[in-house]
Amino acid sequence: MSQQDLLRRVIRALDAAAIDYMITGSIASSLQGEPRATHDLDVVVQVDENAVAALLAAFPSPEFYHDESAVLDAVRNRSGFNVIETAEGDKVDFWLLTDDAFDQSRFARKYEEAVFGIRLKVSAPEDTILQKLRWSDLSGGSEKLYGDALRVYEVQHARLDQVYLDKWSKSLGVEDLLARIRDEAEVI
Repeated sequence: MSQQDLLRRVIRALDAAAIDYMITGSIASSLQGEPRATHDLDVVVQVDENAVAALLAAFPSPEFYHDESAVLDAVRNRSGFNVIETAEGDKVDFWLLTDDAFDQSRFARKYEEAVFGIRLKVSAPEDTILQKLRWSDLSGGSEKLYGDALRVYEVQHARLDQVYLDKWSKSLGVEDLLARIRDEAEVI
């Protein structure tokens, strides 16, 4: 199954189960910055236990692997779970929306975009940048994640809310990485 087909299937499953979501990660940064290959889809979801069965029914075995008890635990603990497409090994990482102020802010700021013939709810560019910088910092300085953030900054520069970036970069402890992006960005 192609990644586009997997993305379509995920969006259809979320819509059918009435689960609100936001596409993040490499898909978002590829849409907003420089496209790059990835083997996972990152999706923030607002889901409760009652919707789990409907969601997982859209990903039947043996075509997909998931552990329903692990999914239910993740929903109860508001953490994350994944669904793996077994033929190609592509993975969908579902991250539960938390009460964290930044998590709430970025989820509220998502926007809709038509991609691959489907409408997606996508992380706003500022939030894509900030989350990439956050993950880069937490991973010990991933240049791949930093590079994703830099490319989004360069492509979206004229439309970015710089005040929002300043506020949240300070709150998230990544203001030094944002300053580095501003120094290195090739913008007109």
